[in-house]
Amino acid sequence: MLGRMHTTMIDSAAAMSRILDAPTAARDDLVRAMWQPMAGMYAFVPGPLDLAEVHRGSSGFDAADPSGRVREGLDALVSADAWSRIRAALADGARALRAADAGLTLPDLTVLLVLGDPDDRHFVEEVQGLTAFGGIPGYVSITVWPTSRVLARLEAVAVHELHHNARYSPGGVVWDPATVTVGEHVVAEGLADAFAAELHGEAGWTHFVADATRRDDAVLAKVVAALDRTGMRGFPAWVLGDATATRMGIAPVGVPTGAGYAAGRRIVEAYLADAGTTAARSVRTPAAEILGRALPRLGLAPGA
Repeated sequence: MLGRMHTTMIDSAAAMSRILDAPTAARDDLVRAMWQPMAGMYAFVPGPLDLAEVHRGSSGFDAADPSGRVREGLDALVSADAWSRIRAALADGARALRAADAGLTLPDLTVLLVLGDPDDRHFVEEVQGLTAFGGIPGYVSITVWPTSRVLARLEAVAVHELHHNARYSPGGVVWDPATVTVGEHVVAEGLADAFAAELHGEAGWTHFVADATRRDDAVLAKVVAALDRTGMRGFPAWVLGDATATRMGIAPVGVPTGAGYAAGRRIVEAYLADAGTTAARSVRTPAAEILGRALPRLGLAPGA
């Protein structure tokens, strides 16, 4: 649609409260009901799909044996007005994207905000309470643990995922699982972070990427050497880093958490400076064009 983007925020505050109040035997079905409006995001998955497993696989809180801290986390999200803030941020983001690219297709969105598991050390410590996905047009899922830093970044997280949605919507970049490259994923993360920064300043940059990783030329060179690789199964290692790859059963490649985001930032910043443009105006720009201008500016070449 070229008109106003409609956003449906799932009332997951009420849904999570029902889950926490329910008898143990009833909780998985309530989790499935909470996630059901998101089922279309997984239409590409062959065979039956258990949305309770999707919740667990997304670092969602343990519905069978939730920590008492989950109720505290829910109270924190409600007190922070998280759902209204995300809706407003998405509306602002959509206006910014349309202003930059009048022909852009922005799909109506269904958005699910859920609490993660505070007892999951990888989720809380390695990715610092955030995992989100917006790469399937029409859907955004955000799983958080509401630390002060995460709560401060809710708007930035939302528009980061919106940029992905817009990039892969009809008329945008085609994500073909058979041919998509690490380079596309790295560029997409860099653009989405840069777009969030255009709207929300320093809060736009993904917070689980260490400053040392952002500055590390060896990390940048190692990711750039892998940009031409295909095969989505291995992407998390290059983008999210070894710790997350290992958790997913994927072989590590020798890079720290958020390596692809760090490389993506440097690549995209070099491109935007060279082209004199913005991440909002570049939402549909092919990765090859971005890399072709950015890498020489950085003194690098794909596969080098």
